[in-house]
Amino acid sequence: MSFPWAKQYTPENDFMKWMDSRLPLPRMVYNAVGAGYPVPRNLNYFWNFGALAGLALVIQILTGVILAMHYAANVGVAFDSVEHIMRNVNSGWLLRYAHMNGASFFFIVVYIHIFRGLFYSSYKAPREMVWLLGLVIFLLMMATAFMGYVLPWGQMSFWGAKVITGLFSAIPLVGPALQEWLLGGFSPDNATLNRFFSLHFVLPFVIAGVIILHIWALHIPGSSNPTGIEIKGEQDTIPFHPYYTAKDGFGLGIFLIFFCILTFFMPNFLGHPDNYIPANELSTPAHIVPEWYFWPFYAILRAFTFDFLFIPAKLLGVIAMFGSILLLFFLPWLDKSPVRSGHYRPVFRKFFWFGLIPCIILLGYLGGAPAEEPYVMLSQLASAYYFAHFLIILPLISMFEKPIPLPNSITESVTGKPLESAA
Repeated sequence: MSFPWAKQYTPENDFMKWMDSRLPLPRMVYNAVGAGYPVPRNLNYFWNFGALAGLALVIQILTGVILAMHYAANVGVAFDSVEHIMRNVNSGWLLRYAHMNGASFFFIVVYIHIFRGLFYSSYKAPREMVWLLGLVIFLLMMATAFMGYVLPWGQMSFWGAKVITGLFSAIPLVGPALQEWLLGGFSPDNATLNRFFSLHFVLPFVIAGVIILHIWALHIPGSSNPTGIEIKGEQDTIPFHPYYTAKDGFGLGIFLIFFCILTFFMPNFLGHPDNYIPANELSTPAHIVPEWYFWPFYAILRAFTFDFLFIPAKLLGVIAMFGSILLLFFLPWLDKSPVRSGHYRPVFRKFFWFGLIPCIILLGYLGGAPAEEPYVMLSQLASAYYFAHFLIILPLISMFEKPIPLPNSITESVTGKPLESAA
């Protein structure tokens, strides 16, 4: 977004002048994350999580590239190659644990980033494209994480691949052929491992490309803020650098503290013990579950236990699971309230904190629980509320809710004084 009061980039020496006239990369960086990019002065720490997601992706790419140098994508030696990395490669254990736990931290910061967008309605005009590209990144993350989980070729890797790819067989007409095409055969085998490894290596760079588009789309309307009010003057903004680079730096420090605690002291806390057993297609684990960050969607998948008319339960579960994510693409048009921030929407705020958030946490717990009662019934209730929240409750709230009066400007929300008197 162009602001008349934004500080302009001025090269300070002959080399930078020459560079700027031929490849204005420093100017682009300066205008994107430097003093040339004014941002709302009232951003809180929930706005740190975009930068944290970028750091998590960098960790995943750096550790993943080095791990790929020592990994063998062959069902006969894949499990042993992972053990070789852990035991014989210099600092291999650190690289593997950082990559494994880095995926969990990537999802943690992205989930918080999404929840912040939901509460502050960051999906509303003029930032619809920012939201849509963010969801594309999320889908690419899920695909990348699933394929990466298969690579160690442990028990849960093999059976997770078998169960998840088996979902595609529920699609009418093309399902079985699609499943066979994904696997490269009739069951997970060498062809599966090779194509999953190739895609797992390539997709993070695709994610990086979409992130560039995500940031580009963000800079056109500018950053949102906790009040949901658009910028009305120079007093409403401060330069991104040094104010928010310092704030992001503090957040990065907290992130790295927790990341190091988990990596060094509890590296297997978020893993599944069955994945430390080599894959055996003749021995089915007692309880097949994906990684924890897929549990809410897995609970929705398992919530459908009966056929409806001519639609089998398996297909209903697949539709609901993918629909729970695709539903988010339509949020900019489902929520018609003119007010963005949840702070000024009392009814929306109650349904968000006491309805949606507990529902998603419950789905996460149920996705890791056994497929038996009462967990199945609770999954059905929680899934029903999840869809009802976005398809029924949210549109009704936007129609009948009476918002709290908004401040006249961002400056007024920060200082309590009108824009003119704060100048």
